Amino acid sequence: MTLRIAIAMFLATTAAWAHHSFAAEFDANKHVTLRGRVTQVEWINPHVWIHLDVKGPDGAVVNWMVEGGPPNALLRMGWTKNSLPEGMEIVVDGYQAKDGAERANGKDITFPDGKKLFVGSSGPGAPPEK
Repeated sequence: MTLRIAIAMFLATTAAWAHHSFAAEFDANKHVTLRGRVTQVEWINPHVWIHLDVKGPDGAVVNWMVEGGPPNALLRMGWTKNSLPEGMEIVVDGYQAKDGAERANGKDITFPDGKKLFVGSSGPGAPPEK
């Protein structure tokens, strides 16, 4: 019984340590709007990652990683694993990483038909938790 409790406490501590706050990695003053094609979506804990090929001002294509919310939260909001098929062109509004890397915390995605989906950001403009 003691071993089970120790394992449960270890797993809970590990999950909490792996999760980070928005302010630890992203800058609320570095708003980005990315238009590009989805190359991959990773449904992994603690956050979904959307990989996007974005054409820069010089015409070079750069692969961005966009952090979404936790997989379970996105599923509860209506997302499915088929919501973002590879090759789909989308527009992502979000906030760039503090270190200037091609990594962002996503706020909203706009689809080609104009439909918007909240990406699960914990940053500015996120809906209040229920």
